[in-house]
Amino acid sequence: MRGLGEVPHRWVGWPGQLSSSAADGREALTRRLREEQGCEPVFIDDEVAYEQFYEGYSNATLWPLLHYMTERARFEPSWFHGYEAVNRRFADVVLEVAGRGARVWVHDYQLMLLPAMLRAARPDLRIGFFLHVPFPSHEVFRVLPERETVLRGLLGADLIGFHTFGYLRHFRSALLRSLDQDSMPDGALVDGRHVRFGVYPIGHNREAFDRVTTQPRYQAQLEELQRDFGDRRIVLSVERLDYTKGIPHKLQAIDRFLGEHPERRKDTVFFILAVPSRQSVDAYRELTARVQLAIGELNGRYSTFSRQPVHFYNRGTSLERLAALYAFAEVALVTPLVDGMNLVAKEYVDCRGAPGARPGTLILSETAGAAQELAGAILVNPYDAQGVARAIASAIARTPHEASAAMDPMRSRVRKHDAEAWARSFVGDLELESRVPLDPAAEVGDALLERIVGATRLGLILDYDGTLRRFVGKPEDATPELELLELLERLGALTGTRLGIVSGRPEAFLQQHLGHLPAWLVAEHGFRQRVPGGEWEDANPRADLTWLDVVRPILEQAADLTPGTHVEVKKSALVWHYRRADPEFGAWKAGELVGALTEVAANMPVEVHRGHKIVEVASQQVSKGAALDALVQSWAPDLVVACGDDRTDESMFHRRDAYPLLETIKVGPGATYAAWRLPGVAAVRRFLQRIVELRTGE
Repeated sequence: MRGLGEVPHRWVGWPGQLSSSAADGREALTRRLREEQGCEPVFIDDEVAYEQFYEGYSNATLWPLLHYMTERARFEPSWFHGYEAVNRRFADVVLEVAGRGARVWVHDYQLMLLPAMLRAARPDLRIGFFLHVPFPSHEVFRVLPERETVLRGLLGADLIGFHTFGYLRHFRSALLRSLDQDSMPDGALVDGRHVRFGVYPIGHNREAFDRVTTQPRYQAQLEELQRDFGDRRIVLSVERLDYTKGIPHKLQAIDRFLGEHPERRKDTVFFILAVPSRQSVDAYRELTARVQLAIGELNGRYSTFSRQPVHFYNRGTSLERLAALYAFAEVALVTPLVDGMNLVAKEYVDCRGAPGARPGTLILSETAGAAQELAGAILVNPYDAQGVARAIASAIARTPHEASAAMDPMRSRVRKHDAEAWARSFVGDLELESRVPLDPAAEVGDALLERIVGATRLGLILDYDGTLRRFVGKPEDATPELELLELLERLGALTGTRLGIVSGRPEAFLQQHLGHLPAWLVAEHGFRQRVPGGEWEDANPRADLTWLDVVRPILEQAADLTPGTHVEVKKSALVWHYRRADPEFGAWKAGELVGALTEVAANMPVEVHRGHKIVEVASQQVSKGAALDALVQSWAPDLVVACGDDRTDESMFHRRDAYPLLETIKVGPGATYAAWRLPGVAAVRRFLQRIVELRTGE
């Protein structure tokens, strides 16, 4: 691509069924592609893999599904194996040619697993992925049996790009609903990495059209069109012969127009250029036959001896011929049922400035991605044949001045935002550092570990959910694994070390799963406590809990009105859980609930906070900070490390001002008063394991 030539690059791609050639021919092809085009071929050896990968999973499963046509999607388990195998083959070739720290740009739905494969093998790579087709709503995407694997494949990238914000919004919804992965419009935190999202509307090849419209062959094509059609108005359609393009629906609209406007049958010609597509697939052969039959019926109904209204060409054409058609046509009828972008619309708009071009009007489907950019087009619902027929009549009736007034601003935009600008924008963003914003906390490093090793009397105070144990769909299922229990056992047994687990969990849970450990246990954010081997007792027996009876009905009403939610009743707190609710509806109701509770409990000794899939109302007279105070007094340590992931842990982190001996660690993203940060549960466990190793000399 011009403009990127100063950056050394290599294209990696499948050369098609040439891959079935003999080994010596394949070697010659590889040399030629490398030397002449800077390409690295990916050969797909097994014909079954080709059928499973390309004709099967890519084009018979993903393509219709991503275009909202679930009734056309087919699901064969063996196809996904072929899709996975070809993605793996691409990964192998990329890894062979990519140097350390290389930038890798992966394109489109055929390679959705590739980013994660590359990430697992080479964390040093900077990986971008761009989806050239729509990303559908979650209600459609969830039909895909392998949806979780596909989404995780995409999340291996550093930057994921879409044509429109709508596709990005659908992708975020799929992450939330299928993976329980929270995100923001600009990205998500995934395993401690910041995966960025972006909107990059692709442009057309402006330079190619500028070049070709200065050639004599273009002028010759334009003159030929003038001789053949004279002053008749040309309504042009250019598309692949694909069921997503809505050609049968377009023909219905043309039928309506010709039937309702007999005066236009002599001076209006519909020129349909439909490039053959995937003719080895039954659905495409059937579509071709259906379109040809419908056009034959239309011409039979409306033709005269000298003229026919619809000219249909089921073949490709030269760029000179295409540019001439764009320039000559007074109307472009671009009405796909759904389209990721649609560059035909942009090419037509740009060619309004070509030599000899007539003023023109663009009729554009509102379901094409380009509709969000081309505000001067006449937008139509492609399923509304009557509405499209009215749009055709309106476009033909426009004066040259009216057509130019609507077209000129669009042409200025498409020329500025062409394919080169699109590529530069994406690659430029891929170059940016994808760092998780951890300030003001610093990533845990050797300085903290050195202080821990040197401590004679070390205290460790650890949160449970989100710190020691990952969140799961059902809170009751978040029991400690054997690996975690063994790690905590070793920590508690270290010489000169005291271990405390301060959690929002009730005492029954902590007693059942952690009661055997040599650890101080604190339940309900500090309300109940127990020394190793001792009995449970209230941390603050004089705490006022009369507010429980006032707040509980409010939470129970919210649970009644929000399917998939429930209220957990603790001795000093009430928790509304919405993990099993519809994610977006649950988050919305949580916001409403926090607002209502804040107002009702304004004069009560309580604190309302929103945590991970919960809204909690807890007594102000107990806190993790107060629990830390008690543990520090009991242990008399020379160093305490407190580690937690949510707002309730901030009451411990704020004790930094009171205790120079206190080191604080925030787990995960978000604003914090802690001095240090770890990205997630896995990092916490590695950190604790390192403490064991350092303090035992292993």
